[in-house]
Amino acid sequence: MTTFVITIPGTFVRTADTQVRAQVERHLREADPHRTELGREEDLDLLTVNDDHTFTMRLEVTADANAQARTKAGELAAQALRAAGFDDSDAPLGPPIVTGIDNPA
Repeated sequence: MTTFVITIPGTFVRTADTQVRAQVERHLREADPHRTELGREEDLDLLTVNDDHTFTMRLEVTADANAQARTKAGELAAQALRAAGFDDSDAPLGPPIVTGIDNPA
């Protein structure tokens, strides 16, 4: 198994206040990329929201292959958004992208 850092872009179509953002982050806490060497070095935030309501999630997932990691991260992101009251039309997600691989020695 390999640890991947996956970046997922998205857009909040309706307002996501500080409380909602915190709820999404709590739901994703186990996938926080700060637990990886790359995440610590790059100081990767779990959720970054821009002034134009676009956002980026950076998640750590363990998988056997890139495709499996991207799928798993996409599912985690969608679950976190649903838990905060957002469906696919309220916060559409872009394609998950592998932005780091952490193979412990």
